[in-house]
Amino acid sequence: MEANARWVALTAVAPVAWGANYFVTREFLPMDRPLYGAALRALPAGLALLALRRRRPRGAWWWRSAVLGLVNVSVFFALVYVSSQLLPTSVASTVMAASPLTMMFIAWPLVSERPRPAHLAGAVIGLAGVCLMLLGGAGAASVAGILAAAAAVLVSSFGHILTKRWSGDADMIATTAWQLTAGGLFLLPVAAVVEGAPPALPPPTLLAFCYVALIATALAFTVWFTGLRHLPAGTVGLIGLLNPVTGVLLGTALAGEVLTVQQLCGLALVLAGVTLGRPRRATRHTDRHADLRIDGHVDRQRPRSAVRPSRGTAANDRQGDTART
Repeated sequence: MEANARWVALTAVAPVAWGANYFVTREFLPMDRPLYGAALRALPAGLALLALRRRRPRGAWWWRSAVLGLVNVSVFFALVYVSSQLLPTSVASTVMAASPLTMMFIAWPLVSERPRPAHLAGAVIGLAGVCLMLLGGAGAASVAGILAAAAAVLVSSFGHILTKRWSGDADMIATTAWQLTAGGLFLLPVAAVVEGAPPALPPPTLLAFCYVALIATALAFTVWFTGLRHLPAGTVGLIGLLNPVTGVLLGTALAGEVLTVQQLCGLALVLAGVTLGRPRRATRHTDRHADLRIDGHVDRQRPRSAVRPSRGTAANDRQGDTART
């Protein structure tokens, strides 16, 4: 259980960083350059991780990196950038909280992880909290922004479960680096054709891109995929509900967004959903007739007949040895 708690704490770094990313994107990054914004988020992050793990893909990981880079990075980052620009920080981050249910149902056929009742209950409670936060926000939300965020939920859930299925024992830093680099390379030529010259990067924008690339991408995706390897997809999806909590709190504290009583109730439901989805305590079934050994000694609780052979058995063994000789 302690090991699970450590993996949960490590995985939680990702949604907290992503919740802050909505605020940074909305406040400091150029609004009309979503493709360049996504490329400048992905490519530096991938190159930074490649500097830590100087390994090239081998075998199937060449095409797997391309597929995961396209899904998890190119398409997903562009959609997140658009939703971050069109929606308030609190709304943009809470729409993404629909991911637990999508991750659970996608994980069922792809990695044979059937959702537990506690995971489903936590996801439903969390979604109820999301609805409260969305309905309790000030002002009307952009329809295009909501659609972009919803598409990002579907794309990312599918891509994350594919990563869980394919990663196996592969080095997580290396595999994350490959897909981030591939996704960034896919985005650059498309951005050049669609958006023209790269945007200017004054110091505040450059610092914002450093946070987005290194913290909200390189670090966050590495710990997120590591959590997917060691925890059930349902648990990881519910940990992702910390994304809207962070987004709402930052939007209220730094962007001047109003936090209503209804949104506070929604936040409480989200946290309750995360708590419901925590990993179960491992149960150990001990057979009193099992061969328990401590420091090379047989446990005294084991019946003597199970520890030492009977006289007849020992005599038969000696006779067999004599005959073979």
